[in-house]
Amino acid sequence: MKLKTLMCSLFLVHLVTVAQDEEDYSIYDDLEYADESSTTFVSPKIIGLSPNRFINVAWDVQSPYTINASDTLGYAPDASWSIKETSNVSYTGGLRLNANIPVISRNNVVWQMGANYMNTNFSIDEADPTNEPILSELNSRSLNTGGLFTTVFKPLNDKQFLIFQGQADYNGNYTFTDFHSFVLTKYSAAILWGKSPHDRLQWAIGATRTYRVGELNYVPIIMYNWTSKREKWGTEILFPARVHGKYWMNKNSLIMFGYELEGGSYHLAGLSNNGNSFELRRGEVRPRIEWNRKLIGFFWLNAQVGARINYGFTYDELENGKEFFRGFFGQQEISAFSSLGTSLYGLVGISFVSL
Repeated sequence: MKLKTLMCSLFLVHLVTVAQDEEDYSIYDDLEYADESSTTFVSPKIIGLSPNRFINVAWDVQSPYTINASDTLGYAPDASWSIKETSNVSYTGGLRLNANIPVISRNNVVWQMGANYMNTNFSIDEADPTNEPILSELNSRSLNTGGLFTTVFKPLNDKQFLIFQGQADYNGNYTFTDFHSFVLTKYSAAILWGKSPHDRLQWAIGATRTYRVGELNYVPIIMYNWTSKREKWGTEILFPARVHGKYWMNKNSLIMFGYELEGGSYHLAGLSNNGNSFELRRGEVRPRIEWNRKLIGFFWLNAQVGARINYGFTYDELENGKEFFRGFFGQQEISAFSSLGTSLYGLVGISFVSL
């Protein structure tokens, strides 16, 4: 009970202080350094990065689409499956909150802490609990993600640096009065080594433990942030998670274009039994264009339009809630499959930023 009360308090603090977007390794923009030692270290920023969102509140909504689901029989990862449940999804959307707070900002280390919350509601037509248990479960309770994360930028010298990132996400169709077991928390981490040859370029390579497209996986990652000499065009890339090009229309208006992978693993309470966890492994690709515009002072508007393309919408049963790694070659059974039609989406948010 004390643990549940503590978790509720963390969420309430978060809601009060922030009124997404998950890990972002270009977040260290224009921080003041307390350490004035004579040693020269590489800067955590380059010229022309998009505004750093210290606090962001946004609303995401999707156009209607069709969803199909199989029976929960257990399938090989590459097995064919037949449709048992099908329905139209008339609404998908929800609130997104994000906060990134600098803790230490010295020339020899930058440490940042953050929290995020994302809610997704489904309105599924005629989802019958008896004949369509999976669709009914999605329709009756929204998916929620509450996360805490930390990022450390550690310069090695005047050109090279390391980045460490860790994140804990509590995902499921819980409510703030009905929490699930905290044993089901998902942990992600990443490490990168990189170089900044000049003040318009930084690149890095590394690896990550991630749930970004649903189930647990380990993948290599590449970061490439670049700004042209005229400071109009550039890139902000953390492949494969997201790839964006950008164009500064003027100092108060920025256009970005590219894609991002989104998703996670969510505990579905109504379908779990015998101490096992029934988990939705949700992943999607979002090609989009985004407009960022200064409103007043340090407050910016960010608006996205694009498509939500299904990458994966499968279900696993975790024995006693214990996670496993299937990767690209594992043969552990998948409990059930779903397919989602492609939909258009829009997102509008307000951010408190640093330039």
